[in-house]
Amino acid sequence: MPPRRRRPPTSTLVLLVRHGQTPTTGAVLPGRTPGLHLSEAGQQQADRAAARIAALKGVAAVYASPLERTRETAAPIARATGLRVRRDKGLLECDFGDWTGRELKELMKLPEWHTVQSRPSMFRFPRGESFAEMQLRISSAVQRLAQAHRGETIVAVSHADPIKAAVADAAGAHLDAFQRLVISPCSITALLVGDAATTVLTVNSTGDDLTTLAPS
Repeated sequence: MPPRRRRPPTSTLVLLVRHGQTPTTGAVLPGRTPGLHLSEAGQQQADRAAARIAALKGVAAVYASPLERTRETAAPIARATGLRVRRDKGLLECDFGDWTGRELKELMKLPEWHTVQSRPSMFRFPRGESFAEMQLRISSAVQRLAQAHRGETIVAVSHADPIKAAVADAAGAHLDAFQRLVISPCSITALLVGDAATTVLTVNSTGDDLTTLAPS
């Protein structure tokens, strides 16, 4: 009797990477403002993330949102893996509408800030996107890219809020809980996307050995 052939893996390892630090990180809500680049510290963070990801071997694709800070973070990852950076609009930052470019210390004084932090599922940014729309967009992008690379490992460089929303969706948590997650600059969040379910392997990893990631 001939030996059974092992079925090829169908789950895709998706590494969600937040872009590196910029001159406005922690002070301004930049949103989709063009022309914002990585700071020197952010570039160093991107280089370290690239070295960690390169240790995995066999990365099949590197994607990034169209904004400069994500593409600049993805560039050393692409070089380290011998790939090119592919742009994907599904990975874009939330559209903060009229809040775009405003200082966080100013926004924190607004009555709407409490809703943003405690009931984000109920909030839409003035002339912008709702958190629910953002979550649907990023989760759909993760699923679409995973289906395009079944059984492979891919990198998707995005932004803090979309990554938090994708993790909440994958874990089956309500969108109102997504603000409890922390996604640091150039941290790596790993999702194993299968046909039936998604497994969260690690969140906000900034120094662990990625080669040990595996479902127990």
